[in-house]
Amino acid sequence: MTSTQLSLREPDAVLGLLNSRRSAGRSLRRGVLCLLPALAIAVAGFHRRWMSDDGHIYVRTVRQILAGNGPVFNAGERAESSTGTLWQWLLVLAGLPGLDIARAAMYGGLLLTAAGFALASLGALRLYADRAALPLGCLVLLALPPVWDFATSGLETGLATCWIAGAWLLLVTRAPSPATCVVIGLGPLVRPDLALVSAVFLGAQWLMVRPSRRAALGGLGAALALPVAYEIFRVGYYGQLMPLPGVTKEASQSLWGRGFDYLGDFSGPYFLWVPALFLLTALLPSAAGRRAAAPLVPALAPVVAGLLCWVYVIKVGGDFMHGRMFLPGLLLMLLPVFLVPLTRAWAIAAVGVGIWAVACASLLRIPYEGRIGPGGVADERGVYVQQNAAPHPLHHDFAGYPSNVTYARLVREADRAGTPSLFLGRTPAGANSPTVTGVYSTLGFSGTVVPLDGAALDPIGLAYPLAAHSERIADGRVGHDKRLPDTWIFADRGHGPLPDGLDPAGVAAARRALGCGPLAELRAATRDPMTPGRFLRNVTGAWERTSFRFPNDPVRAERELCGARQPNRQPKALSPS
Repeated sequence: MTSTQLSLREPDAVLGLLNSRRSAGRSLRRGVLCLLPALAIAVAGFHRRWMSDDGHIYVRTVRQILAGNGPVFNAGERAESSTGTLWQWLLVLAGLPGLDIARAAMYGGLLLTAAGFALASLGALRLYADRAALPLGCLVLLALPPVWDFATSGLETGLATCWIAGAWLLLVTRAPSPATCVVIGLGPLVRPDLALVSAVFLGAQWLMVRPSRRAALGGLGAALALPVAYEIFRVGYYGQLMPLPGVTKEASQSLWGRGFDYLGDFSGPYFLWVPALFLLTALLPSAAGRRAAAPLVPALAPVVAGLLCWVYVIKVGGDFMHGRMFLPGLLLMLLPVFLVPLTRAWAIAAVGVGIWAVACASLLRIPYEGRIGPGGVADERGVYVQQNAAPHPLHHDFAGYPSNVTYARLVREADRAGTPSLFLGRTPAGANSPTVTGVYSTLGFSGTVVPLDGAALDPIGLAYPLAAHSERIADGRVGHDKRLPDTWIFADRGHGPLPDGLDPAGVAAARRALGCGPLAELRAATRDPMTPGRFLRNVTGAWERTSFRFPNDPVRAERELCGARQPNRQPKALSPS
């Protein structure tokens, strides 16, 4: 090659080098923009790390699986206490090599939350074609104390954050494939209510791609394969259409007034209307400008999904944990503006939201911080910090709550003595099971102190089918408005002399009712040995069984269930699952 040819090609080489450097610079900026929100939530979540009592409900089920007793809370009774199916099985994987399950749940949730923030940032950059960007929606999330708290907690919130952001990123990148459909379809396994998100995202994907009928059916089949397969297992194994917490909290009913109170409890203390106003003010000129406008379908899909999630939470009456159930919907609505293009309108909005975020993170708190509020909603992390007298409670010892300490001591003493005992709170009685049965509302803690071959029951019904199918009590605390009377529990699990305060006639009526009609079938569905015939009967009766409720009054229950007929079967002791 001649020197003349070299000189002619030098400008092209220089241009290529400059373009390469610009590309590397853009990649570096993109990486920083993705990592900064993730790093910020990781630091905030670590600073507020903790384990909730409901997180320990997952832990006991995982321990039962690893012990060979199946996905149950108590050996011998098939009850699905885990609302987040996928989270439960991820914790099983973490427990296989011998990791501490509670610690894995706490830090695993934090890592998944941080990963979700990174994926959300990347999705926003892709949505706006990698233009220069400013943080905006991420500032709203990073300013809210409930987001810090539920970055850990041992619950499925971190997994939900990661799945929502990852599914949206796949939607934005417009990469339809069976694998993409499988990921988007995982919503019901992350949490049953996130089926709404899966449905909206699958519909959005269809609108963007407009596949052939055959391809659409194939994608739908890929999305539904795992959720449908697990639902078949659920109805056959547990005999219920949904996890037991959904039954006890009456997830199909409507409590709009309570739900709007829950919304006010979340939005009011943090003045959430302030960032909403800045966002809406910036959206109008940005949507009108061609350069700053995002593709319509992937921008609208998470907003629609988030609004539907909020409507559902309000419909069912909210939750007892401050802010928790609104966090997935809030993340969804903020995804299209998680990061925004560098324009004048968005820059003004980012400054305004940034000022609010600083004030919110440093000054704004709920008035019942560290306690349960007057409406029954709790600063859940603050309550367990107080009751455990520890800034980062992991394995709860309730050093600051003597009632729980006494219960744990009595249960452990009975277990060491090998005495079959039924503890109705702190009142011991004889039990019809071979080991200790503890009945306590703080179910995760009770599941920690009661041995795996014993029974940790709760009168609320999160892991106790009999309590879950009882009738709601009037004016109960949100999420805790079922309270199975001790009469029923002793009739079901007790033996020998009645504890003080129990009505003998009521216990006798409850025992007769337990052998009649739907109650007898409920107990058989959850306690009889699992055979192909039992599995099939559970499947065919799942709808009727899930909707069945019985009166708390044993005499009325006996009259309604048994009538003048003799019981069709006698209550029986627990049998292996």
